[in-house]
Amino acid sequence: MTARSQELGQAGERVAEAWLAQRGWRILDRRFRNGHRDLDLVAEREGLVAFVEVKARTGREFGQPVEAVNWRKQRELARSASVWIARFGRAEQAFRFDVIGVLIDGERVRVQHVENAFAVRATG
Repeated sequence: MTARSQELGQAGERVAEAWLAQRGWRILDRRFRNGHRDLDLVAEREGLVAFVEVKARTGREFGQPVEAVNWRKQRELARSASVWIARFGRAEQAFRFDVIGVLIDGERVRVQHVENAFAVRATG
């Protein structure tokens, strides 16, 4: 990952965090690391915990930012989320996966928040 794309990702995470905070979400964790995987944001509101993947782009050449969360990424997020839940989760909490796309075009910033973006099937 280049320094420029890393800076863009961090800027997108700051925008997403502010977006969530304005809507009553409390940030529980930022960049929770599990091996080489991470959860960008973990947020809670009224007993619901959202594991939030943030995708930032400067243009639409590669499609909408939220479209970048494919099945592989979903599987990685689910694995990291299960570790987070085992360490910090509480029985009364509900959990879901959200994706926030941040499109930064000069001074203009657009946010697309997809709540409950995908479901994870239990494996056993």
